[in-house]
Amino acid sequence: MSENHDKTHMNEGEKSQLHDSEEGLEGALECSDEALQTEIKVESTSPQGLGRPHTLLSFLLPGHTRLRNQITEVLDLDLIRQEAENGALDISKLAEFIIDMMGTLCAPARDEEVKRLKDIKEIVPLFRAIFSVLDLMKVDMANFAVTSIRPHLMQQSVEYERKKFQEVLEKQPNSLDFVTQWLEEASDDLMTQKCKHALPAGGEAAGSGELTPVAVQNYAYLKLLKWDHLQRPFPETVLMDQARFQELQLQVEQLTILGAVLLVTFSTAAPGITCKADLAEKLKMIVKILLMDMHLPSFHLEDALTSIGEKVCLEVSSCLSQCGASPFSVDKEIALKGQILAVASLDDPLRRIMGSRILAFLEAHLASGHQKPLPAVPGGLGPVHKELEEVAVKFVRLVNYNKMVFCPYYDAILRKILLPS
Repeated sequence: MSENHDKTHMNEGEKSQLHDSEEGLEGALECSDEALQTEIKVESTSPQGLGRPHTLLSFLLPGHTRLRNQITEVLDLDLIRQEAENGALDISKLAEFIIDMMGTLCAPARDEEVKRLKDIKEIVPLFRAIFSVLDLMKVDMANFAVTSIRPHLMQQSVEYERKKFQEVLEKQPNSLDFVTQWLEEASDDLMTQKCKHALPAGGEAAGSGELTPVAVQNYAYLKLLKWDHLQRPFPETVLMDQARFQELQLQVEQLTILGAVLLVTFSTAAPGITCKADLAEKLKMIVKILLMDMHLPSFHLEDALTSIGEKVCLEVSSCLSQCGASPFSVDKEIALKGQILAVASLDDPLRRIMGSRILAFLEAHLASGHQKPLPAVPGGLGPVHKELEEVAVKFVRLVNYNKMVFCPYYDAILRKILLPS
């Protein structure tokens, strides 16, 4: 009994304490906003808080002597501390100076954010926004520093890789054998193509021009996008980048199939589907998802293309219905599925055309360097131009870096190939 009586009193005591806690919590919540504002205001307008805009000094270049003196004079922490203690600190004037200086030193991308600071009238939100924009300006400055030193880092990286490869070459003099074979094949293939296209109706070569080292090199890099990695050793100078070239090769194959599927679909179903502007994006998403596992050994292209054909026909039928066009006939559906499935063959004419156009675009992109305008996207590849340009940028960046590292070796080998005398 006494035990139960104690428990009863304990429960009543706990309830009373809980009631008092709830009332205290309500009171705390009511005054929390005011207390928080006061605390932030004290912290923001304290000498330590106001000292944060001294970050502006880190944005100055060595020649900005006048601005440096101006910032140091206005943001004198000792003076600010004295004014704050005596209640003579003009926060608004100080904030105005900081904002004007931020507008002078910020990147163009931050102009609007700095301009919006002038619309904030309350002190606490104003300094909170100032500190936020200052943090963004720090990031901009860091990015600018990285961009500035990137060429120097690139040059050091090039020299380091070349030095290490030279050390390997001195220990193993045959370390350029596969590179030589790779460039010789590229030279022979390119010469065969030039002679084939140069033959006039009479059968005599119409002054086929000589090959240039740059043309042979660019064509050799394109051959890496069709490389048989299981049967052939990769050239030594690109061995460290083999995984990257394999990834690009896979992307080129996927783009080839994607371009072929879209071209045959729009050729078969047009003009009834032209009213749906987002159809191409829907079809692209379907094909990309079903080709996502293309790099896996268990992937079967025929099965994937069969599924693609089914889903594409459903989308086309739905689109024709929404556009009020005549329904997709059974014969057209069977023909479209057959044409999509035929893309699985490497000898499929449409697949070969798409593949050759993609490689031609990459070659033109590589040959153009940094010149403007960039090569136009070949016909039939308009729906995948974004993906194609992304692959081109990656390919050109990878190739150009490899050229920078190994150009002395390539030049020596190509001189022997193109000028045997």
